[in-house]
Parts: sequence; C-alpha cells; structure tokens
Amino acid sequence: MVDSMTILYSALILLALAVVFSILLAVLGTKLAVKQDKRIDEVEKKLSGANCGGCGYAGCAAFAKALVEGKVELSACNATPKKNKDEIAEILGITSSGEETKLVVCCNGGKDAVDKYDYQGYGNCRSMELLAGGRKLCDWGCLGMGSCTDACPTHAIDVRDGGYAVIEQSKCIGCGKCIKACPKHLIERIPKSAVVYIACKNCVKGKDVRTFCKNGCLGCGLCAKLCPQGAITMKDNLPVIDYSKCNGCKTCAAKCPSKCIKVFEEQNTAKK
Repeated sequence: MVDSMTILYSALILLALAVVFSILLAVLGTKLAVKQDKRIDEVEKKLSGANCGGCGYAGCAAFAKALVEGKVELSACNATPKKNKDEIAEILGITSSGEETKLVVCCNGGKDAVDKYDYQGYGNCRSMELLAGGRKLCDWGCLGMGSCTDACPTHAIDVRDGGYAVIEQSKCIGCGKCIKACPKHLIERIPKSAVVYIACKNCVKGKDVRTFCKNGCLGCGLCAKLCPQGAITMKDNLPVIDYSKCNGCKTCAAKCPSKCIKVFEEQNTAKK
C-alpha cells in the first residue's frame, strides 16, 4: 500500500509545479505580449459596426486595424456617417474623406422593356446574364431577378411591381455589395445631397430605343437644353449630371419625355 506521506509529497510537488508554471506563464505572457495600438479600438467604435465587408475586409475590426496601419483609405468604408469619419480622421491625424454618397439603380425599364426570350432557369441575374446577355432586348436593362437584393445585408433593395430593382435609401448603408452583384453594372454612387438621377444606361438614340423599351432615354438632350444651371451635358446619348452645379430644381425630371430622370422623394413613395 502507498502510505499517506507519499501521497502528501506527490500532491505538494504537483502544487509547487503548478505555482511555478503559473508564474512562468504570467511572466512570459507579459514579456511576449503583442502590444496593440490603442487607436484601433477607438477607430472601431467610430465605425458603423455593420460588418458588411464592403470595404474588402472581414469586418469593422479588421478594417480599423488596417486603417490605423495605413493599409487602406478611410474612403473605402461607405457605411460610416461623415461625422464619424471626421472623428476618425482626427484620431489618426489624416484628411477626412469627401462628400457622402448614396446608391441608385440606373434603370426603370423592367416590365416595359421587351423580353427576347422566356427565361425558365435558376432565379439569379448572374446566371441569366450568361445566356445571351440576359432576357432583355435592351443590353443595359435590369434583369429583375434580384442578385442585388440577395447581396444586400440590410434588405434595402427590392424588385418592385415594375420589374426593376429600387433602393430604399433609409435602409441602405452604402456598402456597395450590390454594385459588385449586378452583372449589368447598373448601380452607381452619386452625392447624398442629390435630388434627381438618371434611371437609364441605354446608349441608343431616338426612335430605335422604343423598339426595346418604353421608358428608355431618347438622347434628345432636352434636359441639357432646359437646365437653368447648365448642370447637364450629353455623353454617348445619355445625360450626365454635374451635381456640383445642380440646385435640385427638378426641371429636367418634369420635362423628360421618357420620365427616366427620377426624383428621390417620388421614387421612394412609389407603390411597391
């Protein structure tokens, strides 16, 4: 039999070893600890916290670390409000990014755009686009299968009764995932202060447009001619708005014969 003293000595030895190893681990933990820049936590707290990945990083924590280390520009984050960006810039001693932006879908064709075939396949714009560029006769038309909707982390995009995608601005955080998801490249950034936008990407001019879309821009240039601020120019048969000149008078939207220049408050209150 093992006597009690042997058991006691064994227990004391194990206890002593535990104490020694605990002290050793504590010392090594202090000596070998990787010191993190305290600004990383400060920056992360100022970010939106959406963890949307639109910046190209796994989440806000990873983006904050890269930002402090100078590996990425603050402008890469579109979900964080300008006020917070200004505070982050002050923490890091850098210049704040420019004007805030919002996203728009540059198409209002949908059911009014002619289909060239009846699609029966998998319900995704990307898969449809592989088949002869999609079902729409218009090469620039929204396919309406919701790839952008699936990509949106805040459910800010839906395909409405008209058959084309619309972004609900109050829900959109501006991450840009929808931009990457759209195979037709119809989603763009414009200044957040913008009152109107061009809801068409078609470059065909005149009556030929009507062969494939009732709502397509005719390239008539009437908006450019009538804009009192001279904020609109024509490029590739499409109007381009210089938002630094636009005062939001909405003359262009009122005079557009195709009604493809949209006013934000009207768009957001339209029937879904």
